[in-house]
Amino acid sequence: MTRKIDIFDTTLRDGEQSPGASMNTEEKLVIARELLRMNVDVIEAGFPISSPGDFESVRRIAELAGDDAVVCGLTRAIEKDIDVAADALKYAKRPRIHTGIGVSPSHLADKLRIDEDTCVERAVAAVKYAKRYVEDVQFYAEDAGRSDYDFLVRVIQAVVDAGATVVNIPDTTGYSLPEEFGARIAYLMANVRGIENVTVSVHCHNDLGMATALALAGVRNGATQVECTINGLGERAGNTAMEEVVMGIRMHEAELDAHTGINTREFTKASRLVSSITGMGVQANKAIVGANAFAHSSGIHQDGVLKKRDTYEIIDPADVGAGASQIVLTARSGHAALKHRLEELGYAFEGAELDKLYEAFLNMADKKKEVYDEDLESLVNERGREEDALYVLKGVQVSCGFPLKPTATVTLADPEGAEVTVCEYGTGPIDAVYKAVDRIVKVSNDLSEFSVSSVTRGIDALGEVTVRVKAANGEVFTGRGADGDIIVSSTKAYLNALNRLLAGKR
Repeated sequence: MTRKIDIFDTTLRDGEQSPGASMNTEEKLVIARELLRMNVDVIEAGFPISSPGDFESVRRIAELAGDDAVVCGLTRAIEKDIDVAADALKYAKRPRIHTGIGVSPSHLADKLRIDEDTCVERAVAAVKYAKRYVEDVQFYAEDAGRSDYDFLVRVIQAVVDAGATVVNIPDTTGYSLPEEFGARIAYLMANVRGIENVTVSVHCHNDLGMATALALAGVRNGATQVECTINGLGERAGNTAMEEVVMGIRMHEAELDAHTGINTREFTKASRLVSSITGMGVQANKAIVGANAFAHSSGIHQDGVLKKRDTYEIIDPADVGAGASQIVLTARSGHAALKHRLEELGYAFEGAELDKLYEAFLNMADKKKEVYDEDLESLVNERGREEDALYVLKGVQVSCGFPLKPTATVTLADPEGAEVTVCEYGTGPIDAVYKAVDRIVKVSNDLSEFSVSSVTRGIDALGEVTVRVKAANGEVFTGRGADGDIIVSSTKAYLNALNRLLAGKR
């Protein structure tokens, strides 16, 4: 059986320290409920002494969690901080006080302005004072990633002897390389007496983009708790992203000798919830929860995924609540992707018929960033209209604008296949186009309705035009046309209606 790794979520504390991501108590409670649904082991609910709002958040989350999770409040190595945290946690079924002090040369000399002996004394005093209130005390050695190895051992040994139940080894500035950080954890495991009896936690920042790698290196070398946030939220470049480290552990359970108890199917939901509450968007290519995490646009990748999902996906999207893989249709998509999407829409095309449709698809995709289902529906319908047509549009060009006179040049192929080109003027470009079409088709009709709508979303959406024409005998015929150019759509729609009228007469 592999080691159980506790997941310590600090979205509501360190995550909230991300500029612009502050949350009120009610918003924190919403996220806390989601963290409980995810089976998070520890919720760091806030820094109680920092504000009345943080105090209230810790108090209410402590009541909410019950026996389902440890609820933790952060403090400095100051008695007043610890008193306030204990008060906020007094209704918690499983309370934890998280106290600590800086241990790097930079923090000792420049921030705290104390020597090593004083640092150890304060660390021990804070742990012992917190133990007066709760049994579960976590100690953080701030900036441990840049600390002296032997001094770090001295501090951790002292707080373990003082009764700390969890020791947190943070790479506060995201400075370390994964190999070095792993070696630091291994050094502590080998040199601190009794460390096997406490939980060793890692808290890594993403300043160099390596937070997840640092956390996993810590786990590989003995850590049994990882501190993280939803979406990697946090100060500066953020913290270890929970979704990344949990799925990393799942993918490499044997190598890491580790597993978690997290309900990973909640990841996508939790990501969107945190994003909506904090207003901090998630980049499209973000691992696990980004919009493109399971999207494929390359034709080679699409073909592989359609044959067997794990050719290009190491994670089943359903395992993280992301639904299914997405085949994104672009100009780089191949026949296989187009055929697959058409089949999902209920269309079956093979051979030469599929080749023709693929050619039309590429023409459309060259004009649009992405081709949507509605575009495909329109494309299939357009192909059907062209195949049944007596007159086929070969070209249309207009010139218009103030003070120009609207002019249209239209080329159609007639029923015998001969191409006819006509130029006409009108009160507007569409009027000019329709007059040119009338000169070629020569069928009496009255245009009774003209409407335009967007087929898909975006500035490059297809515009679909619907027209209705009334024949001399009063019968009404409807025509539709779609294209990225509204003039072309209008021409196709009018021609489609006239072709139907002519077919009806025949």
